Amino acid sequence: MHELLAIFIFFFAVIDPIGTVPVFIAVTRGEDDKFKRKVIFKAVGVSALVLMFFVLAGEQLLNAIEIPLSAFQIAGGIVLLIFALSMIFGESKPETEIKSVRDSMETAIFPLAIPSIASPGAMLGAVLMTRNEEYTWVEQLLTSSMMLAVLAVVLVLLLLATQVHKLIGDSGASIISRIMGLILSSVAVTNILNGIAHYFGLQVFS
Repeated sequence: MHELLAIFIFFFAVIDPIGTVPVFIAVTRGEDDKFKRKVIFKAVGVSALVLMFFVLAGEQLLNAIEIPLSAFQIAGGIVLLIFALSMIFGESKPETEIKSVRDSMETAIFPLAIPSIASPGAMLGAVLMTRNEEYTWVEQLLTSSMMLAVLAVVLVLLLLATQVHKLIGDSGASIISRIMGLILSSVAVTNILNGIAHYFGLQVFS
């Protein structure tokens, strides 16, 4: 139970459902409720397909191009760390992605599904948290279910976007995004240490 909660928190941090709300409001400003619901379901559906692709085929792609999983884990950890630090010290997720709205032609896909929901961190996490050599298929199934549970949270929050935004405001979303960045940075460092340990055959950090 504790591990499932940890996995849920990890995906909550990399997907950042609350930070997606201001992005959604910005990309659908002035549209009617029917259009907004269509965008919500399409964005969450596309995000689920993208992340499940990385769960099912990410490791196989690495094997096909002969990249050791430990090397990907280290590289992924570094990317996650940079991503997390940008959430903490740079512009928060909502601020960065709202700027891309002006250039978006298909709002459900970009910037809402990618990179707001299915972020680079979420894609990397989907691979790292379902490694075949470390996790059984049952554990991978449970991890995938936690990831999909976070996407369900995204769906609910977007359907209630107006109320959520009134409650927390842009500043609240920015604060939460930075807190998620702090959590994500510790996860990223752990991935780097585990990747180094795997590569050199050392004791794996837990």
